[in-house]
Amino acid sequence: MKERLITWLVPRLIKVIIAFLSNTIRWKHVGWSYNPADPERHIFAFWHARILMMGVGLKGCRGYMLISEHRDGGFIADTLHLQGFRTVRGSSTRGGGRALLQMVRTFRKENCDFGITPDGPKGPREKVQLGTVQLAKKTGLPIRPVIWATKRQWRITSSWDHFYIPKPFTRGVFVYGEPQFIAADANDEEALARLQQAMDSTQETADDYFLSH
Repeated sequence: MKERLITWLVPRLIKVIIAFLSNTIRWKHVGWSYNPADPERHIFAFWHARILMMGVGLKGCRGYMLISEHRDGGFIADTLHLQGFRTVRGSSTRGGGRALLQMVRTFRKENCDFGITPDGPKGPREKVQLGTVQLAKKTGLPIRPVIWATKRQWRITSSWDHFYIPKPFTRGVFVYGEPQFIAADANDEEALARLQQAMDSTQETADDYFLSH
């Protein structure tokens, strides 16, 4: 009974926190802006540490987020469902092959967007893993980096990803990188290096934004 209560309560508390932060932070979108009416589909790539506020940057998205099968992933998945997202459960370590196959089948059926943390679920922190590249190869979708940052924030350095929590009543920015197209026959190592560079460049732009604005 207690476990069921926690499972029900935690995602709803997280949703309330996200709503509070969303409404007290002044957000700006740089480089692009998500429009659910846009017919072009993407794989949106964002670091695991910054998953908390992705509902702001992808508001209105009815695509699928890849979430790990760990218990913490269950809380994240339930929170995303409350925000209107759909999820696929799996990762590079648990259920990854099955999740990739499910995402490919779903794309062919629904022509949908995807969201993925290329360093999840357990790192290394901010290092792109092969699963994101494989999904792009099999679907033909471009990978678009999305990184948000705020002028003031907390970082939980005790977590593997140094989880990022924005402080309320500050300014925030979403930076959208250029879409990365990966051919079906592309070399994996070269594709990984190119995507890593794109993610790093987008993150640098986001993290440095408030130095000049």
